[in-house]
Amino acid sequence: MIRLLLVEDDASLAYIEKTALEDIIGGYEITAATNGKEGLEAWRRVRPDVIIADIDMPVMNGFEMVERIRETDGDVIIIFTSALTSPNDVKAGYRLGINNYVKKPFVPEELDAHIHALLKLREGGKTRSEASHYQIGKFVLDAPHATLKNGDTGELRTLTVREAQILQLLADNKNNVVRREAILSRFWNTEDDYFASRSLDVFVNKLRKLLADDPDVSLKTVRGIGLQLIVG
Repeated sequence: MIRLLLVEDDASLAYIEKTALEDIIGGYEITAATNGKEGLEAWRRVRPDVIIADIDMPVMNGFEMVERIRETDGDVIIIFTSALTSPNDVKAGYRLGINNYVKKPFVPEELDAHIHALLKLREGGKTRSEASHYQIGKFVLDAPHATLKNGDTGELRTLTVREAQILQLLADNKNNVVRREAILSRFWNTEDDYFASRSLDVFVNKLRKLLADDPDVSLKTVRGIGLQLIVG
């Protein structure tokens, strides 16, 4: 079953797409949102395999939504479906990290074909190392099994699931700053901002201690912005 997030402000079109993919074509579990803000909230809650999104929407448009998602999630497949045909719009979408652009109007079978082609391409392009193992200086993070191995000593440290997830996110963006807000929105219910922020600080301090054996690795706080995993 493919978990699909459909972000579309045209209620009639959304109904047609949802019905066609779920009931006629089959193999989809669809969550619907009517604008980019709702789409972001649904993405955090559902963790879809695929996002189908319009561009021109109220409250938050597709470009803004994708920019926020791509700060922490480089895996989810994102397809824009829009009547906007300007080359600048197409370039902007691909620059933000979408995987495909389907011009409206289209038939659901066309969309289904694009989705399966992209899923096949993604799975075929991933090696075990790329999908789960990260070299961080002398350390190797095995994200699915939540372990951190010291390559020099062979020592294997067990992490909590959330420690492994945070370190994986930072490793995916190695030497780049990841916004604190993006980390909090991905791993915590940010309705209690104070608790979430303090919890993140605890996890960061623990990770710093785990990485302290390698002087070429540091977890830096960029004040007012976020965190940066530096690997020399």
